[in-house]
Amino acid sequence: MNILIADDEHAIRQGIGRTLHQAWPDSRIYAAASTEEAAGILTEHPVDIVLTDILMPGMDGLEFMRISKRKHPHLQWVVISAHSEFQYAQKAVRLGAKDYLLKPIGKKKLLECVETLAGEVQAESERVKEGKLLKSSLGYLREAVFQRYALGLDTGKLDIRPFVENYPQFHLFMVGMEAVERKNHLEHFIIENVLSELLETTGNGFVISLDRYSLLGIARLQGESEANRLIGLLKEHLRRCLKLPFQAAVSGPHYDFASIPDAVALLRSSLEGSLVSGGDESLKDGLHTVEVALQYIRAHFTEDLSLEKVASVVFLNPVYFSQLFKQKTGQGYKDYVISLRMEQAKKLLLDPQLKLADIADRIGYHDVRHFTQVFRRKCGMTPTEYRLGIKTGG
Repeated sequence: MNILIADDEHAIRQGIGRTLHQAWPDSRIYAAASTEEAAGILTEHPVDIVLTDILMPGMDGLEFMRISKRKHPHLQWVVISAHSEFQYAQKAVRLGAKDYLLKPIGKKKLLECVETLAGEVQAESERVKEGKLLKSSLGYLREAVFQRYALGLDTGKLDIRPFVENYPQFHLFMVGMEAVERKNHLEHFIIENVLSELLETTGNGFVISLDRYSLLGIARLQGESEANRLIGLLKEHLRRCLKLPFQAAVSGPHYDFASIPDAVALLRSSLEGSLVSGGDESLKDGLHTVEVALQYIRAHFTEDLSLEKVASVVFLNPVYFSQLFKQKTGQGYKDYVISLRMEQAKKLLLDPQLKLADIADRIGYHDVRHFTQVFRRKCGMTPTEYRLGIKTGG
């Protein structure tokens, strides 16, 4: 059994990992501090169960869960969060989460949850496993053959006539990213899923990876207007979601499968030097929008204020908003809200008549214990210790 823990808090990752390793010493436990790392692990290693936090650097944990389902449909998901709002739990269940665990997670609850999922993983019949493996293998074979063909490489003795016959007329879509030193698992992951979702709406299309910086899609479309509509939607979605500048283009209609290598080479040439990041004006507009969001946050930070809610207030995609927010403030959204709450808590702690429960409630925490943990992590002491320090002049 292979388990992935995705949480931006080191103590949470370490604690859950240690508990699971003690209970299942033969299991492989992976840990990721961001959805970027988690996407890389899912790409490189077999995983059975994923425990993911909601708010993490790079991408919302629920959104990460949603876009992972196409490529990893077998995964068992558990959402772990400090948020008890019904909307989060409802969305998690709708996306297929097996459980929703609130922080701090009790050891007993954690082990019971994972034990149940381990049983489900093990109980899956070999016949079903083999069926899924065969289906995914056929998909991988199709993509591997098409990749070699698109790059002008030899496909061996494989008979590709059924494949060719399925695409008597087709369009090609290419997306390229700016070459960077760091790994770009998450960006690659996002492009693959966005382009796949769009091409699947046509009823006959799929996406392959040409290399770590570019992807190619093929689709059988009704006409040029549909191709233009899809490339427009693709650019719109990617401008909101990607951190890196990107390129996107479409060519066709094509009628000769043998022309694909030349068409791919032309697409590569047409994309060179045309990286898109939304443009300077779009970036300026986005950063101005963050200013509006900051005003809203400062006025409402004591409420149940999720990143998704604030993003919707300023009409931005949550992933794109998260990226712009960090670029503007130098902080992640969650850290920024916590900082505001802790500063307000310090002010309220000056009033000796206020109980900790009242202070916690006023700044948006309905659980005093959770408030105390957050305060200690952020301020290096408990609220009571801070109050005593004020009294003694410390």
